[in-house]
Amino acid sequence: MTEREIETWLTDMDGVLVHEEVPIPGAQEFIKALKATGRRFLVLTNNSIFTPRDLRARLLGSGIDVPEESIWTSALATAQFLADQRPGGTAYVVGEAGLTTALHDIGYVMTDRDPDYVVLGETRTYSFEAITRAIRLIAGGARFIATNPDPSGPSQHGMLPATGSVAALISTATGRTPYFIGKPNPLMMRSALNRIEAHSETTAMVGDRMDTDIISGLEAGLQTFLVMTGSTTPDLVETFPYRPTRVVNSVADLVSLVH
Repeated sequence: MTEREIETWLTDMDGVLVHEEVPIPGAQEFIKALKATGRRFLVLTNNSIFTPRDLRARLLGSGIDVPEESIWTSALATAQFLADQRPGGTAYVVGEAGLTTALHDIGYVMTDRDPDYVVLGETRTYSFEAITRAIRLIAGGARFIATNPDPSGPSQHGMLPATGSVAALISTATGRTPYFIGKPNPLMMRSALNRIEAHSETTAMVGDRMDTDIISGLEAGLQTFLVMTGSTTPDLVETFPYRPTRVVNSVADLVSLVH
């Protein structure tokens, strides 16, 4: 595939820059190169639990210095979508600070009384009561939005149910499927591009998953780089009907492209 001059970079976080709290070799150098050259960039994540300030602190603890304004989450993309669709609306939210803060910042009111939307995000404290309330509100006419479709997430103790799994539970009960905002929806990419006033023709996406990072970058018209330090293994790449622009071992292989 033909590679174009890259002026702007989007990169996934988990599996590209870090494994939980451990930096992936080359990640520190990659971010330093982006900052040193003045290239516009965003770190993207489907995780809606944390605010950009929280994520900056976590990355800094791993030795990776990413400015708060250079982090774009599915919670922020969801808030932007709702602000565009229905400014000053209301929502019943199942989620944590990353999502509630983003919605408050765009002027949304949190309520469980006839909300415009039920917004489902990531949380480590899903409650039967909150899910039941969400089901009843959706059945009553609230529009169903979810931050991302990821069915599970990692923890130090093993796999955890994530937004996609809980969304499936609610969908089964209501017969209503949510509109997912995060990757692989190219809307996540377009909102990121708008955030930093970048053009798809000169932007690259770095990711570790063919089914989220690469497909959403491809559909948004970006160059795509798949790293082998995360979810998609070399033997799985050929099973997909689409290909990234380039497959590399790790983000360390991309430092030389930043100039």
